[in-house]
Amino acid sequence: MRLTTKGRFAVTAMIDLALRQHLGPVTLAGIAERQKISLSYLEQLFGKLRRHHLVSSVRGPGGGYCLARPMEQMSVADIIRAVDETLDATQCGGRGDCKDDHPCMTHTLWMTLNQRMFDYLTGVHLAELVAEQRANAACTEALEKEQPLRRPIRRIPAAVAA
Repeated sequence: MRLTTKGRFAVTAMIDLALRQHLGPVTLAGIAERQKISLSYLEQLFGKLRRHHLVSSVRGPGGGYCLARPMEQMSVADIIRAVDETLDATQCGGRGDCKDDHPCMTHTLWMTLNQRMFDYLTGVHLAELVAEQRANAACTEALEKEQPLRRPIRRIPAAVAA
């Protein structure tokens, strides 16, 4: 499988963001610290997530990121696709030239697995993952310690932020 840390980190960061966005924009530094992900790596991932309209950015003091659409409308497949991650169990990258420029004997098996993985991840929404985390007692305790942002937030129009 070629689901690398890029896809895993993007999904993890999006869950973290979704859990905390009710407090105001979420900083990448906060996500990096909580999830032990490099800040520079998160900046690259969130640039891609923003270009795919999965997150929006808020500039200035108190700025950070928010989800750009409801988490019920965002699948894990959307997140993985946004960061250019591919799900591919084949040796040939799906080209069908695995053995002497022809499909190998198991090519159809791996292509079917690719499709089933994609279908499964399309059916799993960010809201489900967030609900699962909220049910986790340790997560709930950590979220209760955080305080909402008290000052008003000035949002940058999408056309300006892009």
